[in-house]
Amino acid sequence: MTSSRTTSTTGALARLGFADPARAETLLADPALLPLRAAVDDGQLDDLLAVLNETADPDQGLLGLVRVAESLAREDDAPEWGITAFARELASDGPGQERVCAVLGASTALVDDLVRHPDHWLVAARAERRTGEQVRDELVRAVTTDRGERDPLDALRVAYRCGLLRIAALDVTASDPLVVMPAVGESLAELAEAALEAALAIAREQHGPGHEVCRLAVIGMGKTGGGELNYVSDVDVIFVAEPVDGADEESALQVGTSLAMALMRNCSTHTQEGTLWPVDAALRPEGKQGPLVRTVDSHVAYYRRWAKTWEFQALLKAWVSAGDHELGLRYKAEIAPLVWEAAGRENFVEDVQAMRRRVESHVPAGESGRQLKLGPGGLRDVEFSVQLLQLVHGRTDPSLRSATTLEALASLARGGYVARDDAAALDRDYRHLRCLEHRIQLHRLRRTHLMPEAATDLRRLGRSMGHRTDPAAAVVTDRQSIAREVRRIHERLFYRPLLAAAAKLSPNEARLSTESARQRLRALGFRDPAGALRHIEALTTGVSRRAAIQRTLLPVMLGWFADEADPDAGLLAFRKLSDELGTTHWYLKMLRDEGRAADRLAHGLARSRYAADLLERSPESVSILGDPAGLVPPTHEALVSRMAAAVGRRDSAEEGVTAVRALRRHELLRVSLADAVGELDPLTVGAALSNLAAATVEAALAAAVADVERREGRSLGGQLLVVGMGSFGGREMGYASDADVMVVLRPDPGLGEADEAAVTARATTAVQTLRRLLAGAGPDPALGVDADLRPEGKNGPLVRTLDSYRSYYERWADTWEFQALLRARPVAGPADLAADFVALVDPLRYPDGGLTEAQRRDIRLLKARVEAERLPRGADPRKHLKLGLGGLTDVEWTVQLLQLQHAHERPALRVTGTLAALDALTEERLLPADDAAALREAWLLATRVRNASVLWRGRPVDSVPSDLRDLEGVGRLVGRPAGEGPQLETLWRRVARRARAATDFNFYDSSGRGSVDR
Repeated sequence: MTSSRTTSTTGALARLGFADPARAETLLADPALLPLRAAVDDGQLDDLLAVLNETADPDQGLLGLVRVAESLAREDDAPEWGITAFARELASDGPGQERVCAVLGASTALVDDLVRHPDHWLVAARAERRTGEQVRDELVRAVTTDRGERDPLDALRVAYRCGLLRIAALDVTASDPLVVMPAVGESLAELAEAALEAALAIAREQHGPGHEVCRLAVIGMGKTGGGELNYVSDVDVIFVAEPVDGADEESALQVGTSLAMALMRNCSTHTQEGTLWPVDAALRPEGKQGPLVRTVDSHVAYYRRWAKTWEFQALLKAWVSAGDHELGLRYKAEIAPLVWEAAGRENFVEDVQAMRRRVESHVPAGESGRQLKLGPGGLRDVEFSVQLLQLVHGRTDPSLRSATTLEALASLARGGYVARDDAAALDRDYRHLRCLEHRIQLHRLRRTHLMPEAATDLRRLGRSMGHRTDPAAAVVTDRQSIAREVRRIHERLFYRPLLAAAAKLSPNEARLSTESARQRLRALGFRDPAGALRHIEALTTGVSRRAAIQRTLLPVMLGWFADEADPDAGLLAFRKLSDELGTTHWYLKMLRDEGRAADRLAHGLARSRYAADLLERSPESVSILGDPAGLVPPTHEALVSRMAAAVGRRDSAEEGVTAVRALRRHELLRVSLADAVGELDPLTVGAALSNLAAATVEAALAAAVADVERREGRSLGGQLLVVGMGSFGGREMGYASDADVMVVLRPDPGLGEADEAAVTARATTAVQTLRRLLAGAGPDPALGVDADLRPEGKNGPLVRTLDSYRSYYERWADTWEFQALLRARPVAGPADLAADFVALVDPLRYPDGGLTEAQRRDIRLLKARVEAERLPRGADPRKHLKLGLGGLTDVEWTVQLLQLQHAHERPALRVTGTLAALDALTEERLLPADDAAALREAWLLATRVRNASVLWRGRPVDSVPSDLRDLEGVGRLVGRPAGEGPQLETLWRRVARRARAATDFNFYDSSGRGSVDR
């Protein structure tokens, strides 16, 4: 039966953090601790237990305490380190007590070493940071003058373990492990380098006389070279040898090879004191198949001719770690220029990116989420990102050439190559991941990069990272959060298009000095190199972060500007935009970091004066490029919702429509930029512009109606329906299109004739207000609302009831008005009224029995009049895209004639879009496939050229341009290769000729055919 005293003590131990308080109670009663219990009173014992409670694993720490005490009890009680001194140290309230306890609770492997060498507890208690030189001297002495009777390999291992114990004692007692992490990695690297130096000293002793003919330098690679080593890791090296003056090179290389092999054995051989770690020379030229030792010249020759991309990336970490320091520095001096030229190799960036993907693909699926090093969001994501940026930008910026990840990351942030918040996040996350890696490895001194799975291991790991409440869950949550953040930033930095483009520049091009910029501007084809240079100097001069980022962006963007027909205009527009937004925190960061933002902006500005003008009016709208889906037009429903909300927040119709026009300007920029950079086809452009016009009209109508109702002090008294006509109804609007409409009124039921007239008057006022506000001058593009296709045209009432429309169409309408109804589509208003309107006009536009011969004749005569009378004076009918031979009118009237003739019996033809109707006519075999293809090609090319003309010149043009620069600019926008713009006219003539032939056959010559067989 358990006594009440034991129960009380057990409870106290549980409160102190011991996971197994009963076992801890037993350990405290162990005879090995009698000297300790004799040296302390109860209060001091409680303090000692409280110190153990602060360790990663109090239970393990207490067990380690018993084991070390037992080992000390078997030794003579030495005054400095014996059991009495040990007990006195643990009884004192000082750093020695904390360090010894922390080591006992952190690492069973170091406890094993303390049991084997109990005097080493003093190393932990008196631990202090030492310089690399001090550590090197200590280990070399340990294997030479101070080893006594001990085997040199055993002496090396004992001295190395002392150094490791000293580092661990300082590490696990740091108030913030993330702060000391870089110093820990550097100390571990210095300890490894000292061990290499000591192992080389042993190798020389083993070789005996004759080793002097060879100068041997050991170049640390990987984490050793970077000064960021783990507790347990292979040590990567490259060996460089040279003969001493007068010695034979072949003999020197043989000696160097012998020394290098002995050094590697001396580190990896297992003795009674264990082993250090494998020395890995696989990063040498030709890898494991190549000579172990080479001269400097042999290394240089290999790297010049045969080295792969990954080898230059590995050389970023090259550091003189041991051996002949002068020779090592010579090696670095010879190799460094090759490293910093490597980014200019063909497909360099793509090779590095592919290598990261290969590394990640080799991680077993079951380990991916636990891999701290190789998995997504792990250490390699940070390291690859930093190294790729170093290699690309370090060619011209020596400040980036650090072998240490965090130093390089800080330099990248200072130079503007990485956003400061991204750099801070990566710095914090990298430290955290490395700390996790250190703590996991330290426990058993085993090489692993996997998060543990056992609850006990996770609890210990979480406590070692400072968590006290549910440490196992907390450490896993931290790891998952960090992995997501690292992966997000890695993907943005590592795959930014700017890197691949920057790597293709020569160092002179990337430096952007005045002279190199002047020469490059001439070579790139800028018409005004002096003016372009002034823009560049204005953007890049100075020491501000803004100028630094521009110096990174502009060398690449100049090439993108020069890809287009007017690079000068593109650079000027970019200068204006940057002057407006350059001081904002997000603009340059977006261009540098976010996907294709800079690429799209450069090409868009150089291709489209229209887009540049929109950006000049609203610079902040460039933020859409920071969103991967920023150039995807929103749905009609989304547009209506945003515009309705904007109107609802305003007090007057003027303010509401002003807000709507601003939103329309923003969306016009989205569409025009997407169109300019080739991400939208003509049908999508037409649909997007038509949706935008419909949402604009709907929101403006709501504002206008509300305005009339406020001024009149009463409701409108009816419902209004706006019907899109022409290209608006067909969802085929261009950038310069007006919105052709008709307006339908449904008065509230029960109104008398006078009241109905008043409702009509109020509705007319609302529509007039809508047209005035949308077409008025202002900072945002106007939208003309054209009602000329309504019954009686300009002379008819602006608003009619359904009955009025019915009466007019039954009594007075001409054939062309029924033809116009083919494209009638309700765009704003109540659904029931829209359905009633469609029911009214469907029998008119899809007449039962088709067209009469007189109606066909009317349409053909009217078409002939349009060709003869509406073509602008002096316009060449072979070049006019709308009214000319084979132009849009030819295609549309041919299609519409066949729709009027056959849609009553072929429901598939009841569509308002030209190409949709063409497809239906072809499917229904009412139009020969070859003719349909010719008409489709002409319609698409004419639409492309018309839209491209607006994008290029900023204003509408209905003919193929005559000016060569305009031809080149428009040609690029419609997909013509560089230099082939002047052939655009030839292309149009050929396409239009075929379309005209199809029109002549199907519109003028063929009448009333039910099907075709051509």
